[in-house]
Amino acid sequence: MAVDSFETGHDGKRPELPRPTGLLDVLSVAAVALDTRGRVVFWSPQAEELFGYSAEEALGKHAARLLVHPEHLQAVMSLFEEVLETGRGWAGAFPVRHKDGSSRLTEFRTMRLLDDLGDVYALGIAADHTLLQRVETDLALCERLINQSPIGLALMDPDLNYLLVNPALERIDGIPAEDHIGHHLRETLPFPDVDTVESALRQVLTTGTPLLDQYHVGRPPADPEHEHAWSLSFYRLEDPGGRTLGAAASVVDVTERHRAAGEADRARRRLALIAEASMRVGTTLDVQQTADELAEITAPALADVVAVDVLDSALACRRLRTPDNGPEIFRALALKAAHPTVALRAADPPGDLAAYEGDRLVTLCVHTGRPVMVRHVGARDLPRIARDAEAGALLARAGVHSYLVVPLIAHGEVIGALDLKRTRNPAPFDEDDVILAGELAGRAAVAIDNARWFQSVRNTALTLQRSLLPDHSPHHTGLEVASRYQPAQATSEVGGDWYDVIPLADDKTALVVGDVMGNGIDAAATMGRLRTATCAYAELDLAPGEVLQHLDKVTCDLEHYIVTCLYAVYDPRTRRCTIANAGHMPPALARPGSAATLLQLPTGAPLGVGGIRFDATTVELHPDDLLVLYTDGLVETRQHPIDDRLNVLLSFLDEPHRPLEETCDLLLHGLRHPDDHDDVALLIARAL
Repeated sequence: MAVDSFETGHDGKRPELPRPTGLLDVLSVAAVALDTRGRVVFWSPQAEELFGYSAEEALGKHAARLLVHPEHLQAVMSLFEEVLETGRGWAGAFPVRHKDGSSRLTEFRTMRLLDDLGDVYALGIAADHTLLQRVETDLALCERLINQSPIGLALMDPDLNYLLVNPALERIDGIPAEDHIGHHLRETLPFPDVDTVESALRQVLTTGTPLLDQYHVGRPPADPEHEHAWSLSFYRLEDPGGRTLGAAASVVDVTERHRAAGEADRARRRLALIAEASMRVGTTLDVQQTADELAEITAPALADVVAVDVLDSALACRRLRTPDNGPEIFRALALKAAHPTVALRAADPPGDLAAYEGDRLVTLCVHTGRPVMVRHVGARDLPRIARDAEAGALLARAGVHSYLVVPLIAHGEVIGALDLKRTRNPAPFDEDDVILAGELAGRAAVAIDNARWFQSVRNTALTLQRSLLPDHSPHHTGLEVASRYQPAQATSEVGGDWYDVIPLADDKTALVVGDVMGNGIDAAATMGRLRTATCAYAELDLAPGEVLQHLDKVTCDLEHYIVTCLYAVYDPRTRRCTIANAGHMPPALARPGSAATLLQLPTGAPLGVGGIRFDATTVELHPDDLLVLYTDGLVETRQHPIDDRLNVLLSFLDEPHRPLEETCDLLLHGLRHPDDHDDVALLIARAL
């Protein structure tokens, strides 16, 4: 009856009880009851989870012998007897033996129980000691964080009544904590848009999706004369079982930012400009294009007229002399105006060289490596800005009223200047403009510096590569030959491919195409060594497979290099061409009246693997047959399957009678893209 009266009130309705929390589920508290002999008479499901024994396995068993290691048995028995005799409870932790044989430190609360018959029992409440410690630490940490956080924090129940506020929130809204607790959210918020805030919080409670950095403005009771601004973030609180407990709100006072909104907006625009410059300036390793990108991004965002000038000595990658007061020679790279203006006629056209005396501001800028700003340009300033008197008069006509020049500095070296003028923009340059211009110039300077060294290194590698390629004589017995070498656009990818046409005894000719799987100057040098070795072995009149075996040994001695190669020998007397392949792309054969095909050769391993046998294949070349040897840069792309590209190659060989030079150009223009990442060696031979 007692249970019935608890579940249904006197009016027959079930009373509304507090909802259970999930903390006990997290702690997984186990309950065990023992009789006076120490035998288990009650074993909760949590005890099975904690100790590993099911109720069937534990009930009736002597608890100490079941759960306690022998060395602790006497101490536990004494403790058990003391609790039963004195009635004083015991709390502590000791190791318990789990069913799986492991030992686990367990926290206990032990007490004596007495039933209505006078029988005595011992009740043990237990939980994992490590878990309790972690929960205790988490609670202590949360309490410290909440109380000491400089961010205002509030916890609310699902009806948005305050449960807790921290000291920081008291300071922010000027309302004591006790005046929050139990009150509804809208009773304390000083926002005119309190309905919006409440709606946002209810959305968070419904969806569980946090709302972050919600900007709100109001007048708090502590300072009703002034507007304050806060950034609010809302989160849903859940127990471990996923039940909604309420909501948390964090409040950050951003009043100073609000009061300086105009300046902040200006700063954001400047940051956006820098971000845009990061994406748009330096997109290629081309000096001219990088300078154009810098000018495009700067006008009209920062100036009405923009010029980018680089020291000629820096552009030529010559060692710069120590700055002095003498003149400097600049090469104009880019010029941009936000609107039509005669000021453009006062600037040096892109590509031109111009000497500026030591008293000019742009020269002073590159000598000192520091910005030079003239907030208000007067008649006395124009002669120091313009290159000559005529240019000064044009600047005056254009209405130049403010001037700024900042150095282009890369890796500690001044390589040029960014020249800025304002005509229609009425605001004079200020220190913020100097910082922004310096940021833009710094980013562009690194890109320009990379581009100029790229061009220098690329030219060096390309010069080395071309110097190592053969200069063919126009006549080879029984063959007409044409060849091409086309470098990649990237500096690091110049230099790995080569071709050769080697006259042999008895009017035979060796045709060679190879690809060093590396790049840059080192690859070009390696290619030169292999080409020299190929010529030497060819002179010994060895079979193609033997030549490749010797080249394989040479390549093994070269550090970190793998090489693919095709070596073919054509004998005009027998019209037979013997070809050996070392991991290279298959050659193409085009015959009049037939579709071009790829020769089916044993692929072979690349040179440098070591100890590989290279088999040769012999094909007969009829008059006007074309044999096309090439490196993978001709057909491989990052977007297309290689089989499709090889079919395109064969489609260009539909007219074997076409002049060989024209065929070379057709293949390069039809298959290559200017931005392709690999170089190409191409060799075409026609049987006569």
